[in-house]
Amino acid sequence: MEINGEADLKSPLLECPNDVVITVSPPNQNLNKKIRTLVFKVLGITCSSCVASIEAALGRLDGVQSVMVSVLQGQAVVKQKMIKEAVEDTGFEVAEFPEQDIAMCRLRIKGMACTSCSESVERALLMVDGVKKAVVGLALGEAKIHFDPNVTNTDRIIKAVEEDAGFGVELISSGNGLNKVYLKLGGITSRDDLTVIESSLQSLEGVNHVEIDVQEHIATISYEPDIIGPRSLIQCIQESGSGPSTYQAILYTPPRGGETERQQEIIMYRNQFMWSCLFSVPIFVFSMVLPMLPPYGNWLGYKVINMLDIGMLLRWILCTPVQFVIGKRFYAGSYHALRRKSANMDVLVALGTNAAYFYSIYIMIKALTSESFEGQDFFETSSMLISFILLGKYLEVLAKGKTSNALAKLTELAPDTACLLTLDTEGNVISETEIDTRLIEKNDILKIVPGAKVPVDGIVIDGQSHVNESMITGEAMPVAKRPGDKVIGGTVNENGYIRIKATHVGSETALSQIVELVEAAQLAKAPVQKLADQISKFFVPTVVLAALLTWLGWFIPGQAGLYPRTWIPTAMDAFEFALQFGISVLVVACPCALGLATPTAVMVATGKGASLGVLIKGGNALENAHKVKTVVFDKTGTLTVGKPTVVSSVLFSEVSMEDFCNMTIAAEANSEHPIAKAVVEHAKMLLQKHGSKNDHFTEVKEFEVHPGAGVSGKIGERAVLVGNKRLMRLFNVPLGSEVDRYVLENEHLARTCVLVATEGTAAGAFAVTDPVKPEAARVISYLHSMSISSVMVTGDNWATASAIAKQVGIQKVFAETDPLGKADKIKELQLQGTSVAMVGDGINDSPALVAADVGMAIGAGTDVAIEAADVVLMKSNLEDVVTALDLSRKTMSRIRINYVWALGYNVLGMPIAAGILFPFTGIRLPPWLAGACMAASSISVVCSSLLLQYYKKPLRANTA
Repeated sequence: MEINGEADLKSPLLECPNDVVITVSPPNQNLNKKIRTLVFKVLGITCSSCVASIEAALGRLDGVQSVMVSVLQGQAVVKQKMIKEAVEDTGFEVAEFPEQDIAMCRLRIKGMACTSCSESVERALLMVDGVKKAVVGLALGEAKIHFDPNVTNTDRIIKAVEEDAGFGVELISSGNGLNKVYLKLGGITSRDDLTVIESSLQSLEGVNHVEIDVQEHIATISYEPDIIGPRSLIQCIQESGSGPSTYQAILYTPPRGGETERQQEIIMYRNQFMWSCLFSVPIFVFSMVLPMLPPYGNWLGYKVINMLDIGMLLRWILCTPVQFVIGKRFYAGSYHALRRKSANMDVLVALGTNAAYFYSIYIMIKALTSESFEGQDFFETSSMLISFILLGKYLEVLAKGKTSNALAKLTELAPDTACLLTLDTEGNVISETEIDTRLIEKNDILKIVPGAKVPVDGIVIDGQSHVNESMITGEAMPVAKRPGDKVIGGTVNENGYIRIKATHVGSETALSQIVELVEAAQLAKAPVQKLADQISKFFVPTVVLAALLTWLGWFIPGQAGLYPRTWIPTAMDAFEFALQFGISVLVVACPCALGLATPTAVMVATGKGASLGVLIKGGNALENAHKVKTVVFDKTGTLTVGKPTVVSSVLFSEVSMEDFCNMTIAAEANSEHPIAKAVVEHAKMLLQKHGSKNDHFTEVKEFEVHPGAGVSGKIGERAVLVGNKRLMRLFNVPLGSEVDRYVLENEHLARTCVLVATEGTAAGAFAVTDPVKPEAARVISYLHSMSISSVMVTGDNWATASAIAKQVGIQKVFAETDPLGKADKIKELQLQGTSVAMVGDGINDSPALVAADVGMAIGAGTDVAIEAADVVLMKSNLEDVVTALDLSRKTMSRIRINYVWALGYNVLGMPIAAGILFPFTGIRLPPWLAGACMAASSISVVCSSLLLQYYKKPLRANTA
């Protein structure tokens, strides 16, 4: 009898004959590579010949180690598309093919200065095996990476950035937005204690991952908030100790890397600038000031050895620390840039300062060895150039820190503590406990007193109040809250006492999702950024070539005597004179301003939008929104309030009112449409009015939704239809003159008629009204003033749609359109060459939102994770449509101004630095002043973007 191997022990007792198991490993496999077994179904296997053909096809693929008809479990690195195609090429169909695992991490990248830097990091990340997508944000200083965890991990990704791109890296987060809690462990005496705690936590249902820092004794736990919460995790740790071992766990707050890193960067540049000034100011005084103030500067001319005087010696001694100690960051940046075959600002600064410093060293050596040599050194050029650039970087990081102020304010909205209530079975309060907000679990009952912040998203279960939601939705007026109403974490309770039940905690809260959405938007590149990316590829080589040509252009004519000798300052020769122009060209050119023009504006605009309740999903959405010429509005819930009410009901047959209402409730109970809910509510009220106390309704069978028409189903043996005239026509239900007259009268009053039919006959109808939003007409008028046309598209009938359109001032209407038909109408408008925005409530408008150039989900409230929309409007106020479009226009205008400034600066600055004005005006740009101009250009672009913080909404809600 054969002894079973480990693989046999893992094999299931019953194997499916149609399962194919492939153990795949990459080429040049080593022990560090993981192996994964893919199990998927292949349909149509009938014999061993089929198996052989599949095994042969898969065996030829690179990385496939073995193929067998079995169900073994393991791990592998797999190129899924190749495997799937190989099987399909043999004539078999692949089913239940496993999706590839994708993990996500965010990194903080230190030291990026321009577009060339961010592109280098992006290239280094994309070259890592297993990385699927990498986005690097220059202004934010972060990278977001999606990767296959079976191929690579965060350590390899960090190593790639550090070694291949040469930038400092810090891990911000890893995982796919899971809820995490950080706990500091106490009572740990050995590694065994940590193992016990880890095992206890991993055995809990709902715990996804446990990671423990052995040195710091900090546990990072990812968990499912629907199943378990942080208090249960702490309790588990405390209970895992036995005998003399007692463990404790308290919440740990990891340092906020972004803010800490920014402060450290500001302090670093400030200190470097101060140190450089300590050396540069004396150099400037010794070379520029004292020589012009005899007899105070005469001592600088005393000779030490041959022609080497005290002034030159002091300038060399003071300049060297600035060049090689304080300025070493430019050498390091240049080395890493050239190593990855690119060039950035550091290369230009290093070339310029080295040219000045080493030429000065040459002059000093000549003076030291000669009894008659006279020459001028440029030590002050090198040191002052570095000082001015460091000053510029210091002011730049100060300004860049303010671009993310709006996001920082959002993250600080949630309160630190909350009041947790413990209730008995009758709802009486047993105890009140103040706990950390991070310890709140789902379904906790929390007490909110007047003036207190709501800690997490929840639903009011007791009490009444008004809540100020302006910090989340931008809504100026406090919103009334009663039992059953939702509240958002971070908002402020104004004047009443309320109890809430927590419904969303941790990363699921609206506030967390808003922050995540804005962060993603600030990382996303706008298409207009491509201009800076293209320029950055050849910018530095072009500048170096221009500097070389400038030097030759002044040196050769100077040597040949083609321009007057009087142009050259005293104690300089043609070489030195030309060298100053060349260095000025090197250091005046600034690629940083170009790189910062777009991302800083996008950062400020998305942050400002978030504070106004308008969430814009990145630069692409911003750029598309500014081109919009047509806005398509849905009717129900968008142009109208979205809370329909039934104003009348009528019977057309012998069916009793009770039977009529019961049929309607049963059929519409499963529908999520606002009109359906209004009809059900009215029908229940009618039943109560007629004395019926029946709370149990017959369940509908064969229920079917007909988009844009209504619903159908069977109640008992009767077929029931509830919907509009289109549904009746679809099922060939005849409508008499009485029905037509009732429908026509109500449609002219902008009401929607819901018809109920049973057994092929119209039984009755409900007239539903949904009032138009008060601001609708004003918004349509303002859009017209912005040269934007408005269109309404709805599933409602033509008469009602036309009446609503007339009220708000819309000329073009598409009625009786189903959800897919709405998307088709948008495509028709796009074919006419117009850029289209779609505004919908996100319930049945997803196809249209996706089809539009810009999809706007209005009235999202706490549901901010609407995938289909490019712009999420937190309130149901139509004025935010104008705000989104106007903000996008202002942002793109600001980006253009930034580009004009950055490009114009370089186009004008380089010729002036090259001396184009010197023959006519005698004006030339010394290298140290050129360096100051370069620093000023970056600061000006960032400050220009910061002006978007003062953006005001073009329309204000009526508060009367």
